[in-house]
Amino acid sequence: MNAIITVVGSDKVGIIAEVSALLAKHKINIADITQTILSGNFVMMMMVSLDSADTDIDGLRKILSEESQKMGVEINVMAEKVFGAMNRI
Repeated sequence: MNAIITVVGSDKVGIIAEVSALLAKHKINIADITQTILSGNFVMMMMVSLDSADTDIDGLRKILSEESQKMGVEINVMAEKVFGAMNRI
């Protein structure tokens, strides 16, 4: 199963490192990643694979929600199929 993770917040050192380390800890593979700075805001989108993960998507949401509060950013997780359906024209 694939999921889309978005991270948005004020730009600061270590956002990518912290999120990536947390994903690696739970055996979640990053399949694709893009990030940019928009008007001083850090914006990142990742496609991740949960095929070998030690948690499911609901567990991942909880884990990233807790981390987002510590980091001061907003992190959202959505199943790839839901994301695709919402963005279909």
